[in-house]
Amino acid sequence: MRRRRHAKIIGTLGPSSNSRETIRKLHESGIDVFRLNFSHGSHEDHARTHAYIREVEAELGRPIGILADLQGPKLRVGTFADGEAELVPGARFVLDMDETPGDASRAPLLHPEIFAALTTGAQLLVNDGKIRLKVVEFDDTSAVTEVMVGGTISSNKGVNVPDLYLPISPLTQKDRRDLDYALSLGVDWIAISFVQRPADMTELRDLVGTQAAIMAKLEKPSAIDHLEAIVELSDGVMVARGDLGVEMPQEKVPVVQKRIVRAARQEGKPVVVATQMLESMIHSPVPTRAESSDVATAVYDGADAVMLSAETAAGSYPVEAATAMNRILIEVERDPFYRETLNAAAPQAGDSAADAISSSLGHVATVLPLAATFTYTESGFSAFRAARERPEAPVIGCTPHMITARRLALVWGVHAVVSDTMTSIDQMVDNAIGITLQEGFGELGMIIAITAGMPFGRAGTTNMLRLTRLKELPPGGSAELYLGQTL
Repeated sequence: MRRRRHAKIIGTLGPSSNSRETIRKLHESGIDVFRLNFSHGSHEDHARTHAYIREVEAELGRPIGILADLQGPKLRVGTFADGEAELVPGARFVLDMDETPGDASRAPLLHPEIFAALTTGAQLLVNDGKIRLKVVEFDDTSAVTEVMVGGTISSNKGVNVPDLYLPISPLTQKDRRDLDYALSLGVDWIAISFVQRPADMTELRDLVGTQAAIMAKLEKPSAIDHLEAIVELSDGVMVARGDLGVEMPQEKVPVVQKRIVRAARQEGKPVVVATQMLESMIHSPVPTRAESSDVATAVYDGADAVMLSAETAAGSYPVEAATAMNRILIEVERDPFYRETLNAAAPQAGDSAADAISSSLGHVATVLPLAATFTYTESGFSAFRAARERPEAPVIGCTPHMITARRLALVWGVHAVVSDTMTSIDQMVDNAIGITLQEGFGELGMIIAITAGMPFGRAGTTNMLRLTRLKELPPGGSAELYLGQTL
């Protein structure tokens, strides 16, 4: 199965889509990576879904990525005696550590870390910003606030604190249990919610090691203040526009989205744009024109992937949502202006050998009509760098490791294949020719560019760029190393 596009699609699994049959339909319709949302569902649910994905992967013979998304710390008000209360603008409203159910004058907020970080004038946003409170005075266990935007406040609604840095880990005890379980399943990516600072990614890296790639979900203003450092410490980033749109003015979100995409491209890290992309398709079989335009904008900006959340997890039309997004991506990439936009935002080349090879590869792809750019990679790094250049020809990421191939399912333009480690240049060239022909990327006589590292089989040694024409290979040639592989 070969995609006719470069940008990738992540689809969230849930009650509407966690059957084996639907997972297969979603993958065939365009989903490249499946997201397991650990905010919902039991470990047993996720284990069953994970097994279904791997069964579909084996049947179709294509690496499929799996992203485990950790919930992160959820800040919530407590309960109300009548289930809810009405807050009037201009009124005083107290939040405190008393567990007694609340009313229109006060409510429990059982998060001492919030009171420890409060400042006079700080805003507290409840229920996705529908209720806005301004801190008038406070101590270690309570805060008097003025209701800036009133309305109905009800039990257990979420609280956002955009003006504050909270001295807490983004990994709760639940997250740590979920992380251990996700790693035991063998997921490919771990996404961490509510990142505030670079140290959060260091903490996650220490726990994950090399078992999975790690992704920072950028949804806090404080994370944007440390954007470049967080991107550097991550394997990928996500523009999580839901909470980001609550914690900062709505008009700033598009600007921040573009800034994040540029920062990730500069570092050669995959960047995902997420939240409310085809929101209407939760209940409608077709998206709105505004939603189609929103998805297209992310693709024009050069995002590696766009993500479906409730559309595929809980919506009435999960397969239709995947199909619609796939069509939008294909149509955008047919537009000549798309290539102009990508080239205009090309990142500056780094100073490593891998950067020099990748930059040369990108230039070659503009001079010669390449059928494909073929990258041998152990860890996936070389394929990441090749994709960073956004070449016109597809990037075939060839690796001996299935774990690497699955991670590359998220990366722009990369078609991942699994093959044995090469032992000579002739074998490497023949193998690249065989895979390119077998996967349908070119015809005899066309040119491919190959990047690899010598000595073979050693990560981080990309130092060679070679051009070759696709040709007939003798029976039993080294290309059959690939043809005999199974997932």
